Amino acid sequence: MAKNILIAFDDSENAMRAVDFVACHLVRDASVTLYSILQDTESMCAMNSPELTPYFKTQQQSFCSLEDKKHQIIEKALKVAQNRLIEAGFDQERVNVKAKKSANGVAGEIIREADSGYDVVVIGKRGTSAVQEFFFGSVSQKVMQGVKIASVLSVI
Repeated sequence: MAKNILIAFDDSENAMRAVDFVACHLVRDASVTLYSILQDTESMCAMNSPELTPYFKTQQQSFCSLEDKKHQIIEKALKVAQNRLIEAGFDQERVNVKAKKSANGVAGEIIREADSGYDVVVIGKRGTSAVQEFFFGSVSQKVMQGVKIASVLSVI
């Protein structure tokens, strides 16, 4: 049985379905980590150069405020997800939240984390057509192909 579970999490319904799947179907004595990748925008928000366009300068603060709000929304959603797992019978001490800022791709960060000692990765999958996945890929598809050590469950 899986003893160390990683749930790839953002504030989407798909991610919450992954949480609900774990809450209903996986063993309660496992350790669960809710893992969220936050876009690192600090360097963009700190930019101040004469080469920046006037439009960028006028919109920079709005963009940075929006990113801050997005981080707050994800933190709140992580708390809701954590509480769902605890209410389902998981030990509070074994339900962890890990949020990482990254300027790199979300899928790559999830893969690196997954291969650092988890038995299972659970990821919500958004509904995309085969054509969309072929041309654009998806985070869940990249994670399924990239994780080498853990098993990956994709929840639709």
